[in-house]
Amino acid sequence: MTFPVTPPTACIPIDHYSAVHVAAETARAVARRCELPGPLPDQAAVIASELGSNLAKHAVDGALFIQRTPLGHGVEIFAADRGPGMPELQQCLADGYTTTHTLGAGLGAVSRIATAFAIRSVAPSGTLAWARLDPGERAAERQHVGAVCLPAVAERDSGDACAVADGPDARTAVVVDGLGHGPLAAEAAQLALRTFGRLPDAPLPDLLDAIHRALRHTRGAAVGLLRLHPERAEYCGVGNVRALTVDPHDVHHRITGQPGVAGLNLPRPRVRDIPMQPGTTAVLHTDGIDHRWAHTPPPFLLRLPPPLLAAALAHGHRRTRDDATVLAANLYQRNP
Repeated sequence: MTFPVTPPTACIPIDHYSAVHVAAETARAVARRCELPGPLPDQAAVIASELGSNLAKHAVDGALFIQRTPLGHGVEIFAADRGPGMPELQQCLADGYTTTHTLGAGLGAVSRIATAFAIRSVAPSGTLAWARLDPGERAAERQHVGAVCLPAVAERDSGDACAVADGPDARTAVVVDGLGHGPLAAEAAQLALRTFGRLPDAPLPDLLDAIHRALRHTRGAAVGLLRLHPERAEYCGVGNVRALTVDPHDVHHRITGQPGVAGLNLPRPRVRDIPMQPGTTAVLHTDGIDHRWAHTPPPFLLRLPPPLLAAALAHGHRRTRDDATVLAANLYQRNP
């Protein structure tokens, strides 16, 4: 397995109705880069247009996040806002329902078109929606992973990056934070991803050491590695990538990497074991996500599925002057 260079998530603030057209064209372009067949690029544009239109009509501080899926070869679109929420959520999902005297095709159309769709809303705090188009098999497994990777404001390249790989019995994730910003940080981050892509099933200390050796001629990076097994996880990292677990009641197991920088000075890698009870989600994020989100998170946040949790943290707790990446995942349990 070799990962291609991974572009950052496209973030489109929906601050005017004209931004809806930009979102639709962005979704179509991302789907074409993912080589989605037939009508799927146009369907991605429809999803972005419908979600963006809802934000333009009803929401406060709304944005769309558009990207390639962390697993597979699909495209996914997130919508996030800060209010007013949707008290009649199930009614809003019905075809023909409208509060603005339009055709009312929006959310009902999105849920029909998408391979997978999830939406959560709480009044007056806001709404989160996620739609994925994925022509591949085993699409259900991909609902258990969410990730958003954003460059700092005014930067085109992101020094952050992330990837996920599934093995026979475990799911392995990496989050990388290249030192600084811009193209040189992005070069280090992408090289770390390519190394991960060659050795995704290696023991985590060996994998971290391989990334360290690959980055010796770069500016270096912080790296967090997470391997999910049934009922437990392993974490191995260096630098400021944070790892923690979330269940519907609280945040647990706050861990940061060992002091050092991959590519410059790597201590002997150490693996930490983390219990993973049913209903628990593991989260990795760089310091572009304000760590204070985990101090007293609202119950609404704790109960989100991984894709919506990643979008909520990116939209609500991003430090815009820094590259920001968050990855949330749990292990899909196949039926015997």
